[in-house]
Amino acid sequence: MSTAEIRAAALTSKAWPYEEARKLLKRWPDGKPDGAPIIFETGYGPSGLPHIGTFNEVLRTTMVRHAYEELTGAPTRLIAFSDDMDGLRKVPDNIPNGAMLAEHMGRPLSKIPDPFGTHDSFAAHNNALLHHFLDQFGFDYDFASSTDYYAAGRFDDTLRKVLRHWDDILGVMLPTLGEERRLTYSPVLPISPTSGRVLQVPVTVVDADVGTIAFTDEDGTQITQSALGGLAKLQWKVDWAMRWVALGVDYEMSGKDLIDSTTQSGKICRILGARPPEGFNYEMFLDEKGEKISKSKGNGLSIDQWLTYGSEESLSFFAYREPRKAKSLHLGVIPRAVDEYYQFRGNYAAQAIEQKLGNPVHHIHGGKVPAATLPLTYGLLLNLASLPGVGDKATAWRFVQQYAPGTSPATDPELDKLIGLAVNYARDFVAPTLKRRAPTETERAALADLDAELAKLSPDTPADEIQNIVFEIGKRHNFDPLRTWFQTLYETLLGSSQGPRMGSFIALYGIDNSRKLIAEALAAA
Repeated sequence: MSTAEIRAAALTSKAWPYEEARKLLKRWPDGKPDGAPIIFETGYGPSGLPHIGTFNEVLRTTMVRHAYEELTGAPTRLIAFSDDMDGLRKVPDNIPNGAMLAEHMGRPLSKIPDPFGTHDSFAAHNNALLHHFLDQFGFDYDFASSTDYYAAGRFDDTLRKVLRHWDDILGVMLPTLGEERRLTYSPVLPISPTSGRVLQVPVTVVDADVGTIAFTDEDGTQITQSALGGLAKLQWKVDWAMRWVALGVDYEMSGKDLIDSTTQSGKICRILGARPPEGFNYEMFLDEKGEKISKSKGNGLSIDQWLTYGSEESLSFFAYREPRKAKSLHLGVIPRAVDEYYQFRGNYAAQAIEQKLGNPVHHIHGGKVPAATLPLTYGLLLNLASLPGVGDKATAWRFVQQYAPGTSPATDPELDKLIGLAVNYARDFVAPTLKRRAPTETERAALADLDAELAKLSPDTPADEIQNIVFEIGKRHNFDPLRTWFQTLYETLLGSSQGPRMGSFIALYGIDNSRKLIAEALAAA
C-alpha cells in the first residue's frame, strides 16, 4: 500500500481511529502553525496501582495518533501526564503498609513515602509501573509529572490566567456543586506551609499578575503566599483545562464517567482563551461481576495477569474492539481474544485496502502487520495442554512438532510463546475444572464406530479428512442436531462442554492417543 492509497482510503474509512483522526483534520485543515506537532495527551492519577483500563487509554490514543499521521504525514507528540501532585484522599485497598499511608492523608502523592519501599515516593512507584507498561508495548511518549511542571513554573503563565478569570471560572463550577461544597470551593488548592497538605479551603486572589493568594491555614493562621512555582495546584477540573491550555493539547479521550467533567473543563478552557481538545468518551471496563474496574479496589485484571496467559497483541486487540461499548474484562475473555487476533491477522494480507484499514491488526501494529501465520490455534493448544501428561511446554511441543513438522522453539518463537501461554492457562483454569462423563449406550456405539474408523487411518492423515469422518459418524448414528455429537465427544473425551474442531484435535494429539481416550471413555462405568 502506498502512502497516497492509505490517505485516500483513510478519508472515508469507518474504523474508529480514522473517524477520530478526521476530527483533528477539521481542527487544523492546514496543519498547526509553523509545523508544530499535534499534541495528544493521556492522564494518569497515581493514587492507586495502574490497571488495564489506564493503559488502554494510552493504547487507543496511540491508535488515533497513528491514524492521523497516516492521513496527513504531520508531526505529532503524545504526553503521558501523571497528576502526582494530587493530595491522597483515601488509602487504596490493594497495597501494603496502609497504616503508614494513612498518616499522610492530604499530602501530594509525590511527597508521600512509598509503601512498597522501592522508590522515593508513592507517586514515583506508580509512575514507574506506568513507564514499564508503556515501554513494554513500545509506545512513543513524553512522560510529564504534575509535580515537576508546577515546581518548575511551566504552568505559571496559565495559573495567572486562572487568577485573572477567577469569577468566570467560579461561574462554571459553583452551579455544579452542592450548597455546602460551594462555601469552601476554590479553583486553587494551596499547599499548607506547615503541614504540606493540599488544602480544600476558600481562597482570595490578592494579585493575579504577581500570582499571590490568601487563605486560612489548618492551624487558623492567615497566610498570603504565591500560587506559583508549586506552592499550590488547581482543582482537577480546572487543572485539566489549564493543562490543555498550557500544553496546547489537541486530543484527549476519557471515560464515559467523565462526560460532565469534560464539558466543564471545556468551558474553563475557553475562558482561558483556548479551544478544548478533540476526543471521545469511551465506555468503562467491567470486572467479572459487572462492576467498574477501580485502581483502589484492585478488581479486574492486571497487566501481568493478562500477559501470563495471553499475548500483548491479544490485549491490544481486546482494547481496540468497540471502545464505546462496556466490556467485561476477566480471565475468561483471554482465549477468544488471542484466537480472534490471529484470525484477523491471517485475513489481512489478502484484503483490499479498505478492509485492511478497518482490520484491528492494522491499528495494533501501526500498519506494519506481521505476515507470519501459526499452524494451530490457542484454543486447540488449550485442549491439548489440559490433557493428563501434557501439562508442560516441552511435552506440548512434541505433539505440535508431529502436527507441524519443521517447527521448533528456536525457529518459531511466536509459536513457542503461544504454547507457553496456553500451558499456563490450561494448568491454572482449564485442567482443574475438567470432568469426563460416561457415555450413554447410543454414544458408546458411535464412539466405538469412530474408534474403528480411526484404526484404519495412517498417523499422518490430514485434519480435514479426519473431520469428515467425525461428521459422517455423527450422521450415521442419527445425532440431531449434529452438534450434540460433538458435545458428546467434548464431554466424554475431554471433560468439557465445549471444545475444538475434532479433526484438528485428533491430528494434533495423534490417532493412537485419541483412540486411547476413546477406550477410556468406553471403559467408564
